[in-house]
Amino acid sequence: MAAPAETPRKVEVALDTGLRRDVGKIGLLFTGVGAIIGSGWLFGALYASQIAGPAAILSWVIGAVIVMVIGLVYAELGAMFPVAGGIVRFPHYAFGSFTGYSVGWLSWLAAATVTPAEVLATTQYADPYIPWLMTEADGVPVLTGWGIVVSVALMFVYSLINVMGVKLFAQFNNVLVWWKLAVLALVVVMFLGLEFNPGNLTQHGFAPEGFGAVLTAIPAAGVAFAYLGFRNAVEYAAETDNPQKNVPFAIIWSIIICAVIYIALQIAFITGLPAELLGNGWSELDFADSAGPLAGLAVVLGATWLAILLRVDAVVSPADTGLIYAGVTTRLAYANARNGNAPGWLEKLNSRGIPWSAVILGFVVGCIFFLPFPGWQLFIGFITAAFAVSFGPGSVVVGALRRQLPDQDRPFRLPFGDLLPILAFYGSSMLVFWNEWPINEKMFVAFLFGYIVYALYHFTAKRELPPLDIKNGLWFPIWVLGIMVVSYLGDLDPTQPPSDPWILNGGDGPIGLGLGALILLGWSIAIYYYGVASRLSPERAAAYIQRLPTQDLETEVK
Repeated sequence: MAAPAETPRKVEVALDTGLRRDVGKIGLLFTGVGAIIGSGWLFGALYASQIAGPAAILSWVIGAVIVMVIGLVYAELGAMFPVAGGIVRFPHYAFGSFTGYSVGWLSWLAAATVTPAEVLATTQYADPYIPWLMTEADGVPVLTGWGIVVSVALMFVYSLINVMGVKLFAQFNNVLVWWKLAVLALVVVMFLGLEFNPGNLTQHGFAPEGFGAVLTAIPAAGVAFAYLGFRNAVEYAAETDNPQKNVPFAIIWSIIICAVIYIALQIAFITGLPAELLGNGWSELDFADSAGPLAGLAVVLGATWLAILLRVDAVVSPADTGLIYAGVTTRLAYANARNGNAPGWLEKLNSRGIPWSAVILGFVVGCIFFLPFPGWQLFIGFITAAFAVSFGPGSVVVGALRRQLPDQDRPFRLPFGDLLPILAFYGSSMLVFWNEWPINEKMFVAFLFGYIVYALYHFTAKRELPPLDIKNGLWFPIWVLGIMVVSYLGDLDPTQPPSDPWILNGGDGPIGLGLGALILLGWSIAIYYYGVASRLSPERAAAYIQRLPTQDLETEVK
């Protein structure tokens, strides 16, 4: 009879073979910066101002702080385990297949949505010059038939560049990011120089719709959506030359650089508006060319050349972000397959080290999303909610792995024990809660539909599947369900009295922003410790990290 193996305290992660480490330090940083500076900056300043007035500046600050805390969690994990699609792989390491699939499904679905969202941003900005791309339905820009054809063609181009290899992708992306940074800096300087009206900050009150609008703007105006690109340093960790240093550097500095830029842009936009445009208040702020608010302001200020430059950049910025997320979607599909939760053919690499079949899958699914979400602003709430839910488990993974593998090398380690992971988990909960219920409802339906897909795959798969580990991962859907209940019973508009809870419509209930925040704080803390307590044994976690068979662990884990 074999003697029980010693409980592992440190293991060697099974790295992904066949992927090329062609992304350098700046290249990895620019996968984050390039993703963050996408369509969010083109529309976010106007939408945030309409919702929160000048207090939209605070929306960008608060959003940056929340995302930074979440990013720090993944800086620890990504430096410790530099694998492709890490956001999907880490929950699998600590909690097993059920959690890995749950996170993997929603994360992949959200990422697959980003590229079509960026395509829509491009077509929406091009609409004044190519009017047959979009039309209006109930006041919302939607694609025409020809618009869908053009959008599918753009999706194809992004996919083709990704298939050509990560080195070409990184070189292409670096050039586009330098362009985007230069244009952004120029816009801020020109707006501040052409027109500076500090009185706009208080003309209708700094926060005319109250502090609740500041929080609502974070998901609704695309603030959180803009920042979420930090994740890409984690997804490309297996393809950078020094992940232990490059991953934390890229995560932290991508958020800092872009937060400074976005806050400066919001200030320049607010103070650059001629006072007469605010006669009816911030909620009524609009331009004749509403598809391009920054270009519209440039025209109002007499800088026609700047408006033309913005039109050009309106193609470049979303195109680059769409290109990046086409690659991210590919790596998440690859990661799900590596976990055993998706077909094995998604792991197959071409001669350039790219999972080409995963690229094709992302292209097909991305094109489908043009149908249910035909306008840019309809995408961003769903993406923000889905990403926030998929980011949440990383915090619990940190707490679990510190207990499972206390001696594991951690090139970047968060201080203060469980405090920052709990705050990151709470931040993820709040990003979902601040969404409107109709958006969360769609996200929750997509989340539940994933389990139907999981069941079908589990019973029809022709490859050996890992154990389900359901009891180790039940905390995750329970956490999501709790947030959904609070969202359904919540009321994000404090100016309207809550309805009778017995005849309640979703999002019009008795729980206001303050009470909701307190409830979710307690819920997040409770689920965090429940999740940590539900972690796999150190032996099983080590087997998943090392990609060892999970049977007879006593003799196979070294």
